[in-house]
Amino acid sequence: MAMVTRVLRSEWTKIRSVRSTLWTLGMAVTVTVSIGTLISALVRHDYATLSAHDKRAFDPTFTSFAGTGLGQLAMIVFGVLVVSGEYGTGMIRTSLAAVPRRGVLLFCKIAVATLAALVVGLVTSCAAFATGQLMLGRYGASPGDPGVLRAVIGGGLYMTLITVFSMAVATMLRSPMLSLGVLMPFFFLISNILANVSVTRTFGAYLPDQAGQKIMRVVTPEDPPPYGPWGGFAIMALWVAVAVTVGYLLMKRRDA
Repeated sequence: MAMVTRVLRSEWTKIRSVRSTLWTLGMAVTVTVSIGTLISALVRHDYATLSAHDKRAFDPTFTSFAGTGLGQLAMIVFGVLVVSGEYGTGMIRTSLAAVPRRGVLLFCKIAVATLAALVVGLVTSCAAFATGQLMLGRYGASPGDPGVLRAVIGGGLYMTLITVFSMAVATMLRSPMLSLGVLMPFFFLISNILANVSVTRTFGAYLPDQAGQKIMRVVTPEDPPPYGPWGGFAIMALWVAVAVTVGYLLMKRRDA
């Protein structure tokens, strides 16, 4: 137990002493909140021109999270840097020499980064909701409305799982550039295409980001997936668990 505590402290020191990781967390907050605020202001301005159908489908809570799509990219970068940064510099050999038990090293690395991502994710989600509803004015939602609190907390949990998933992929690939080259296009482009093209829509609904984002929705869409908000979150959590397991097995069997 004493060794785990020391490794946890070491991993926390690594995160807070590297400026790039702190910058990415700050960027996640800034991008998510600012874009959500801007989109909410634009929606308020154009709300009167919406059709009756669009007004019924309008989700003020999810509108305030409009910046999550770009904000999550910063969380992806953070997750990748926490893991693969050591591979890029060769410091992973020093870390493994100090902590020969690779499972302990990976667990501590993920645990510390997950806690940091959770705090940042919850702060970001609450800030995005608050500013978004302020911009929406009388068209906004209240924290006491059904499903709103779940969506706000879910926004923070979603960003946390995105970070852990990115860490797992970085553990598998071990290269910062390769990891980002896979994750960025997948979450920013490929996933959205698969989820919106009729041929692949059913499969796309079960991708980690598409399923996980359902927890941030309050208004049910016309063509909902065959799972609810927490069901989607569970699907995303399963993706993350599988990715972490594969990452651990590869890290355990390969050379540094």
